[in-house]
Amino acid sequence: MRVLGFDIGGTKSAVILAKKIDGKIVFHDRIEIQTTRDWKKVIDELIEEGSNMLQRFGKDNEEYKIGISCGGPLDGKNGIILSPPNLSGWDNVPIVDYIYNRLGVKPKLQNDADACALAEWKYGAGKGYENIIFLTFGTGLGAGLILNGQLYTGANNMAGEVGHIRLSSEGPIGYGKHGSFEGFCSGGGIAQIAKEKAYSLEKQGLKASYIKLDAEDITTKDVAEAAREGHEDALDVFRLSGEYFGKGLSILIDILNPELIIVGSIYARVGRFLNDSMYREIEREALESSRRAVKIVPAQLGEQIGDYGAVVTALA
Repeated sequence: MRVLGFDIGGTKSAVILAKKIDGKIVFHDRIEIQTTRDWKKVIDELIEEGSNMLQRFGKDNEEYKIGISCGGPLDGKNGIILSPPNLSGWDNVPIVDYIYNRLGVKPKLQNDADACALAEWKYGAGKGYENIIFLTFGTGLGAGLILNGQLYTGANNMAGEVGHIRLSSEGPIGYGKHGSFEGFCSGGGIAQIAKEKAYSLEKQGLKASYIKLDAEDITTKDVAEAAREGHEDALDVFRLSGEYFGKGLSILIDILNPELIIVGSIYARVGRFLNDSMYREIEREALESSRRAVKIVPAQLGEQIGDYGAVVTALA
């Protein structure tokens, strides 16, 4: 059975063609495009690219499934994207019906954190565990929860919106809140922290090591490059993010008592700059028996996790 996966991200979106063979996901093709405010244009382009893939790699009239992975909040039951904070302009998008009307196959829609949690559980670092938290830590911050060997989605499919938790009365904005978990622990949040530090250094007549053109253009990638070169100002940005990451993780550890926390995207790439302050905060805040029971690891599926998530959504 072939699978067409749509991975809708805050910055980029992709369409993936894959097949499950002998219990493994085999990828055939992938096309990535920029995500814009014009959701119809983005989806139309993904549909066109996906249709071309099906023609190139499939047989006429061969059946296939479709999975959609997208940042929440979503109405999974009705197949609607509900104004995610990192998808400006994507308000009440009937994505399932829209794709069904174009391709004639009813897609399955899943929150990206839930989709990635399932992917890591079945094919990555979570194999063999029953109580897992997966955290996106990318453009935004969301959680997918595998509890007692099942995906937990909550009363109306809104479980896992941990980025909305407020960790401080002040701080970078994420998910519409100052000082939120997402504000401190996401690509956009880290960039905000870095800008504030750059402005503070500027008042002292100093220039931040991670500024390439202008302070307003600072990205998390810029900060990571400076941190790899050993610049203390960049390392301080990650230390602060790591501290609040530890605070947020401590709440989740105390409430859910997981065996494993898997973190994707930014953490998978630069976790070593976050770990010291993160673990110090967990040791300070979380219950001893609960923190001793949990391991925190980067996503094993790496940069392909979004592809896996979209495909696994179709197969679930």
